[in-house]
Amino acid sequence: MSSWLKSLIIGIVVIALLYVLNGMMSKGGFFGAGIDDYTARLLVFIAINIILATSLNLINGFTGQFSIGHAGFMAVGAYSSAYFTVNYGKQLESAFSFLGETGASSIILIIAIVIGAIVAAIAGAIVGIPSLRLKGDYLAIVTLGFAEIIRIVILNIDAVGGATGYQVPGYANFLWIGIFAVITIVVVHNIVKSDAGRALVSIREDELAAEAMGVNTTRYKVTSFVISSAFAGIAGVLFAHYNKFLSTNDFQFIKSFEIIIMIVLGGMGSMTGAVVGAIVVTLLPELLRQLPAIQVGASTFQFSDLRLVIFALILIFTMILRPQGIFGTAEIGNIYRRFRNKLGKPGGLE
Repeated sequence: MSSWLKSLIIGIVVIALLYVLNGMMSKGGFFGAGIDDYTARLLVFIAINIILATSLNLINGFTGQFSIGHAGFMAVGAYSSAYFTVNYGKQLESAFSFLGETGASSIILIIAIVIGAIVAAIAGAIVGIPSLRLKGDYLAIVTLGFAEIIRIVILNIDAVGGATGYQVPGYANFLWIGIFAVITIVVVHNIVKSDAGRALVSIREDELAAEAMGVNTTRYKVTSFVISSAFAGIAGVLFAHYNKFLSTNDFQFIKSFEIIIMIVLGGMGSMTGAVVGAIVVTLLPELLRQLPAIQVGASTFQFSDLRLVIFALILIFTMILRPQGIFGTAEIGNIYRRFRNKLGKPGGLE
């Protein structure tokens, strides 16, 4: 079977699965089967975090830079698109009313995504062009500072709610968010496997050697930064139009650290690791809420009260035992091929 046909079949299966899951999240369910609101919200945030982790991995994992300002670009995309839909959404709904409610809202969301991606990409270029000549801790401080500047500026803009928050139309659902999570994975994967991707990896391995071989390191670093920022903006758009409310508290520096934890835990430079890291970091704190209570004398001790401490300990032990992350730089496809090759050899798994 040709590769394009395999990709087509996989794409159809994934979209069908997302459609079924989205139907199960609706009020009537899908053929009587439904997903409760709590689980549905978890799945949505997993998909959003996959977009964020996969896009940041392009900078930190594959290009070898250290950016910790991803929440800032997410905020730029969220607020710029929200301003558009709040102020012009109703007019566009009337203009596209011939497409029906679903069609009109889909068109508006697509326009909002384009606006959020473009504005976030411009912001990425503004911060990337001067700062990506820096390396290591200096770059980290600049990107962190940028993210906080963005948050404080938004906090003082009354046109987007300021400190009181911003009500946003709910145009996004799990189907849209899941589709863009898949698009992010496919786009970043294709970039990494392209000639540009090999240039990015060469910068990560040895920037001086890459320059000596004629690689324009600054241009490639800025390009990866802009692309990553655009996808962070898309994640912000989807978050805003699913959550229906924006607050600058959603984009504090702790959010940037959370995204970094995802890619470090999964494995820097691994697409599979970014996806698994996003799933684990989103799910694990919620699973720890279910820890049982124990009776100590006359009092009851709730393990769930220490869920964040336990979560931190799990991360620490993971980094001690597996400092390169769960997958390192490996991908699930490579692991499968190695396993299959071992099976094919005489006495393969003995």
